[in-house]
Amino acid sequence: MLSLTQKLGKRVRFAKVSASDTCLRIYMKLSAAEKLRRLYNQFSSDDHVLIVINADPDAISSAMALKRLLWREVAGVTISNINVVERPDNLAMIRLLRVALIHINEIDESRFNRFVIVDSQPDHHEAFAKYTPDVIIDHHPDTGVQASFLDIRPKYGATASIMTEYLRAARIKPSAKLATALFYAIKTDTDNFKRQTTIEDVRSFQFLYRHANIHLARKIERSDLKLDFLKYFKRALEHKHMRKGMVFAHLGQVMNPDVCVLIADFFMRINSVNWSIVSGLCDKTLVLVLRNDGIRENAGKVAKESFGLIGPAGGHESMARAEIPLADLKHVVDYKNDKKLLNWIVNMIEKKTGKK
Repeated sequence: MLSLTQKLGKRVRFAKVSASDTCLRIYMKLSAAEKLRRLYNQFSSDDHVLIVINADPDAISSAMALKRLLWREVAGVTISNINVVERPDNLAMIRLLRVALIHINEIDESRFNRFVIVDSQPDHHEAFAKYTPDVIIDHHPDTGVQASFLDIRPKYGATASIMTEYLRAARIKPSAKLATALFYAIKTDTDNFKRQTTIEDVRSFQFLYRHANIHLARKIERSDLKLDFLKYFKRALEHKHMRKGMVFAHLGQVMNPDVCVLIADFFMRINSVNWSIVSGLCDKTLVLVLRNDGIRENAGKVAKESFGLIGPAGGHESMARAEIPLADLKHVVDYKNDKKLLNWIVNMIEKKTGKK
């Protein structure tokens, strides 16, 4: 019986290309079947593939989808997370959908000859630097990365939507677990279609709805708090700085940077708030999470212009993130003094948003 790869045509290795606007425009004009053929052309039956992700719902589900696409096409696929997963909803997703993840510290890289990054690009985290990816599939803004196969679609609300298109092109009916994962990822990354979204996201969501376990998705969605996180909400409320529709909160040392995301999203539910900036110190890094209403300013641009010269920073119109190593930050501000650090963050953001 012929594999799907054989059905799609002769295997050809494509030369490296940069993700320039021209290349992307040409690529986006290709049919779904041609995109799938080019993806499959990157692999052979004796390949051992490592998919490296910064684990969150979109990354996890996208990796699951690629693993399903490569089933019977390669010798083996392993999904590895570079981060420690501690957010309750992410843990619930992994547990309830029985996702097989192996932390990067437990991976023997010599066992693999093909490397893939989904829902990220090498510049997004220093842990990606040790890999030379053969394939990159992502929906975040292009960083000028190079790989044998690139599919970067910044206008999409979720990488899960891209992966759903590949599954449909391959005529693969997703299992209930895979469909639930992709469904939940699109729902999460688009914030129920309130953030940047394309008609392709909507079509993928509608397709997945027919195959997903909606009750399971709701159970995952409601598992978003741990008892230990409540102390950070208390700290944020007591020490918040509010000015001209912007709320800032520095949490000090946090057990996991995901708590900054939860609190930043929480503040955006206040009707008088159109900007939310929450920061915390974790693993010798200052993590800043930015949220806004996506109308007045571009959060990704503000993050990059404010902090990009010190550490990785960027994102979308309504959501962004910056991660600054404390070793670099100590030359700029006394990060051990919470008040001075918060004032510095406020000043940096206000300079770029014109709120001063």
